[in-house]
Amino acid sequence: MPDLSALMPGLPVATGLAGIAIALVTYAGVLALLPGERRATKRLKTISVTPAASLARGGASGANRRDQVAKTLGEIEAKAKGAAKVTLELKIARAGLDWSKRTYWTFAGVASFVIGLFLFILTDSPFAALAGVFAGAFGLPPLLLRRMRLRRVAKFNKELPNAVDVVVRGIKTGIPVGDCFRMVSREAEEPLRGEFRTIVETQALGLSLGEAVARLHERVPTAEVNFFSIVINIQQQSGGNLSEALSNLSRVLRDRAKMRGKIQAMSMEAKASASIIAALPFGVAGITSLTSPDYISMLWTTDAGKIALVGSAIWMTIGVLVIKKMIAFEI
Repeated sequence: MPDLSALMPGLPVATGLAGIAIALVTYAGVLALLPGERRATKRLKTISVTPAASLARGGASGANRRDQVAKTLGEIEAKAKGAAKVTLELKIARAGLDWSKRTYWTFAGVASFVIGLFLFILTDSPFAALAGVFAGAFGLPPLLLRRMRLRRVAKFNKELPNAVDVVVRGIKTGIPVGDCFRMVSREAEEPLRGEFRTIVETQALGLSLGEAVARLHERVPTAEVNFFSIVINIQQQSGGNLSEALSNLSRVLRDRAKMRGKIQAMSMEAKASASIIAALPFGVAGITSLTSPDYISMLWTTDAGKIALVGSAIWMTIGVLVIKKMIAFEI
């Protein structure tokens, strides 16, 4: 019988390697079946999976909060669009007056009568008197309300950051938000004091703080009050750190006030130029009418002069409007 080892000299080596491989596989299988090894493997899988899972949960909670905040902002915007119609009572309230509609129209009637009578005595023209009546009834009262509203809004925006700081300090010391608003309603300057008193009284009637502050934006329609209303509404509906949010809002309001002051200082030159350009024709016409009345009278006694007057008025109006547009900045 022939020697197999002589015919296949590599057989013992191959057999040994196969035995070692089988032993290693068996050892690994036995280790995997042991309870301690299974617990260790489970812990390793838990450690490797937990960060991703926690990030997913955090992302889901953040997404839910973002959705809730977006929903709140949508509701506030819808309310603002629904309240876009401004009534006469609201205009009077924005001006800070306690007039009724009857008082307003009485004032408009007296103003129209006085202006129309004055122009009729001055020009002896019924058309000028009719124009004066129209201006007194529909021009002067809205202009008066607008000027009073702008003045009141400027005072309100000036005092609003201080009121927000008072609320922030009160919240940090543990005072409820409603009590902080009562402090502002007692200690702030007008018109801020009156508006915060209205918020407190509205809350006493059963409305929530968010709804009461939303009504504040109806009476004082500015971007600053809108920011304040949005912060309060989001905190009331979505939660969060109100003191931190109001502190950030106070800083934003002060930065906006600084930017507004810088823009006003930089635009004073353009405003002075526009005032001089607008007043120069009237000044020259007044001086010329005193020194040479026959010379300047051709502007309103001849057809060419009337056309020149109309064209000059149109071009001067365009120039003033262009300059006003150049210095009007949205903050």
